[in-house]
Amino acid sequence: MKATTVVFGILMHNWFCIKMGFFPTLKEVIARPSLLLSPAEISRIFMAKLWAGGFGDGIDEAGRSTKEHLITPNAYGSVLDLGAGHGHTTLYLDHAKVTRYIALEPNVNMHPLLRKAAFDAGYHESDGSFVLLPCGAEETSKILAALDSKPVDTIVSVLTLCSVPGPQKAIHNLVRDVLAPGGIFLLYEHVLSHRSDVAWWQRFCTPLWVYVMDGCRLDCPTDIYCADLEVEDDNGVMSSPWKEKELWGQVDEPEEHLLWHQVGKFVKN
Repeated sequence: MKATTVVFGILMHNWFCIKMGFFPTLKEVIARPSLLLSPAEISRIFMAKLWAGGFGDGIDEAGRSTKEHLITPNAYGSVLDLGAGHGHTTLYLDHAKVTRYIALEPNVNMHPLLRKAAFDAGYHESDGSFVLLPCGAEETSKILAALDSKPVDTIVSVLTLCSVPGPQKAIHNLVRDVLAPGGIFLLYEHVLSHRSDVAWWQRFCTPLWVYVMDGCRLDCPTDIYCADLEVEDDNGVMSSPWKEKELWGQVDEPEEHLLWHQVGKFVKN
């Protein structure tokens, strides 16, 4: 499969997304014309409408096998879900091992269905087993304040860090400050391809993609940011925070794919 063929596919995918989310978003804009003064809010509404229209379920289904093997056997204790969306991660949590589900979702339009997913999975705000934080993964000070500076046992990032401002710094701060010693970081992201020809097309398509998909970038090397991460210890020495680290590709995914995925499991020292 040639990269140009995949580019055509990704552009068609973009067009499909636009058609699915356009009319529900247009209805919102007609009802609230002031939204025209806030393109970022229109983008967030578009993404929520797109997700609710079945796109989110389709994306979840496409990665179901990967998440069953990554999240279900590894997530434990208090789990911080970055960019929780509509709460699909709850489908893969083992309730016998996961005591608290902390959903990070800055797009408030996603919150109603996210709350429902958590409730259906047995996590409730009333008893503290479910916490919903309306901030981004880069806002570690807000995360820690909301959690009373208590670190979490597991961080899950599913197709999220591609849209986080300053992802390299965000990963560093999350691992250093929010993840408990011995905690686990679980990664399932589409990343910048290791093939130069595919990476060129990813960079070429990103300006359109990032606008349509609420900040999502095709050219974010999240896997490298995680694998090569270094943090400063108490003596001021920079070193890897990982006791264990493992990265692998999504099964049966062609190398030419512009949405090229990497899966990772990282255990903190």
